[in-house]
Amino acid sequence: MKLAELVNKLDLRVRSAPGNLDGEVTGGYASDLLSDVLAHSAEGNVWVTLQIHQNIVAVASAKELVGVVLVNGREPEEDTLEKAEAERLPIMVSDLPAFELIGKLYNLGIRGGGRRTHGDAQANAIPKRRSARDDAGNRSEDDERDQG
Repeated sequence: MKLAELVNKLDLRVRSAPGNLDGEVTGGYASDLLSDVLAHSAEGNVWVTLQIHQNIVAVASAKELVGVVLVNGREPEEDTLEKAEAERLPIMVSDLPAFELIGKLYNLGIRGGGRRTHGDAQANAIPKRRSARDDAGNRSEDDERDQG
């Protein structure tokens, strides 16, 4: 889906780089921690945040994100807009809280596009430890010591 489609379907207000809405949205990422976005977002993601300072432009540009959506009606700072225009990075504003906006993105088919670091939850699940018992149902000495 093109970024312009998201702008129209979610009634986003474009605050910078309105001529650069033709990028393909490959997924979404939501976080207010810049280090988290740097570590886990992926190229082509649309980033949902409440941060409004100019460092969001540096992070989005470094990760080659397709755009940034500010939630709760938060407006970007003036220096943020200047930097975003220079980088041709679309910054958009939604009046919705993050939870609702992300739900709408999901309903439009946008999925979490971040780099997965923990793999499949089921495959990596740690099995519950079973007590070692003998045929009579008594715990082993090791199990007794572990149970403390």
